[in-house]
Amino acid sequence: MNRDPLTVDAPRLQAVLDALDDPDCRAIVEQLREPMTASELADACDIPRSTTYRKLDLLTDVALLDERVSINPKGHHSTRYGVAFDEVRITLTDDRTLDAEINRRAWTPDERLSELWDEVRREL
Repeated sequence: MNRDPLTVDAPRLQAVLDALDDPDCRAIVEQLREPMTASELADACDIPRSTTYRKLDLLTDVALLDERVSINPKGHHSTRYGVAFDEVRITLTDDRTLDAEINRRAWTPDERLSELWDEVRREL
C-alpha cells in the first residue's frame, strides 16, 4: 500500500517510541539514504527477511517510512521503502501530556506523479 506521509493520521506517542526504541528499526532508518526493497534492507542491515518485513510494517504504521510500489516494463512489481520524516519531537502539551510530533519531508513532484499513476492503475 502506498501511503502519503502528508495525509496519514498522527501516530500514537507510544507507537513512535516503540519503533524508535527497536534496534532493528533504527538500523533500517539509518540505512535508508535512498529507497530500498525489503530484501535489500535485510541484506544491508543483516536482519532476517521475516523480521525485516515486521519492522517495515511497524515503521510504516507509525508513518516513519513510506512505501512505494513500482512496476517495471515486464509487469513485475517491487515495493521500495523510504524515510518519511525529517525530525521527530517529543513535546509536553498545554494539558501536561507528552505527544510525538513528526515533521514530514515534502514529496518530490516525481513521487506525487508516481502516486497518481498508482491510483489510476488501481481504478482500472
